[in-house]
Amino acid sequence: MSARLQITSFPYQRHPLDYFARLRRRPGAVLLDSGRPAAPAGRFDILSSDPLTTLEIDDQGHVSGAPELAGLSPFAAQQALLDGLEAETPDSDLPFLGGLIGYWSYDLGRLLEPVDKQARPAVALPASRVGLYDWALIQDHEYRESWLVASAERRRQVLGWLAEPPVDQAAFRLTAPFTGELSTADYLERFDAVQRYIRAGDCYQINLAQRFSAPYAGDLWSAYCRLREATPTPYAGFMAWSTAQGEQAILSLSPERFLECRDGQVETRPIKGTRPRGSTPQEDSALADELTVSLKDRAENVMIVDLLRNDLGRVCRPGTVRVPQLCGLESYANVHHLVSVVTGQLDAGRRPLELLAAAFPGGSITGAPKVRAMQIIEELEPSRRSAYCGSLGYVDVRGRMDTSIAIRTAVADAGRLHLWGGGGLVADSMGEAEYQETLDKIRHLMGALTATDAQYNME
Repeated sequence: MSARLQITSFPYQRHPLDYFARLRRRPGAVLLDSGRPAAPAGRFDILSSDPLTTLEIDDQGHVSGAPELAGLSPFAAQQALLDGLEAETPDSDLPFLGGLIGYWSYDLGRLLEPVDKQARPAVALPASRVGLYDWALIQDHEYRESWLVASAERRRQVLGWLAEPPVDQAAFRLTAPFTGELSTADYLERFDAVQRYIRAGDCYQINLAQRFSAPYAGDLWSAYCRLREATPTPYAGFMAWSTAQGEQAILSLSPERFLECRDGQVETRPIKGTRPRGSTPQEDSALADELTVSLKDRAENVMIVDLLRNDLGRVCRPGTVRVPQLCGLESYANVHHLVSVVTGQLDAGRRPLELLAAAFPGGSITGAPKVRAMQIIEELEPSRRSAYCGSLGYVDVRGRMDTSIAIRTAVADAGRLHLWGGGGLVADSMGEAEYQETLDKIRHLMGALTATDAQYNME
């Protein structure tokens, strides 16, 4: 017998941190964070915990958490898990009425395409981890309303959890500085290898990244709050869980949507082209103008738009894929970006997880053509990317989906915190400038994590 979901009004908060602080130690607690009030592009926060089932997929594609699904492929297992959620959903325009919430790492994409496994594991996180959630607290910042979505029985439990005092926010600190996996010379050597591949016609663009790591002590929620203050973004998220080896977590401050599917309408918003923000209004405006007229940056963006048009065309109705925005300027707390928008109509009989599988991983963080780009990335990057350049998000029981590209993302494992910075390389890229761009994209994240608690408002 299916449970009847109810949608009840709840007191509105300007940001989700107060509510999540009461839930964050519960099993499977997840926060999909719009970055409000500082990130004006965001709209919905989605909070939940205590999933009915948690499904993990390892780097070989093996499924655990639901024995009856063990023989299925990763996306088929997740679809079967979602299909098992029996809930009577009311008519509502809210984005999530129960379903899957979690992450799909870049490494999951290595199982979907013919990529020789050369890079060593960076961390021990699963290739994907999703929970099946039958309730959510949703905040709509456009209308300044909050809603609790739950069955009557589940609602009583959730109200009890939310009545508890917030879990104290303990201190966080790095116990040693971040160190890079590649020296400047190492990066430039790999840059030169990419250029040789481009000249040989193997590829048009490669997204080359490097990893930085540091040991830490203390509360990862405090670390997330620092990052959120330093770089508010509309597709952020936090999820942490305990293992026999210690705490694992994803702290993502992504500005980039990967795939949204809403009533069959599909949208992706690839980012290619970056400049830092200026220290004065005049310098800031000049940097933005420089980006908008840069032929190199626009070429990078257009290449990825073409790739995504092809990916969407695999599951969208013929003739429906469009590009309503090409290389639009969007400005965030620390960088300017060029952002395009590609849309389509999901073909009859297709489901959002099929869309995710068809386009995964996102072309903006591989290069073009995608499969050859992934093979070159595997050859040149010393370690796997884990959740970095994967996706965080949800797939709703009604067939709605929204996922990010997990850039500006920290991964915690075995007492160490890992950050990656990368960028797209094309034929006229300059090695030193590209190396600097990888640092510009995460310098503010490193600064927030290196600072002391006293330098942050930790309320």
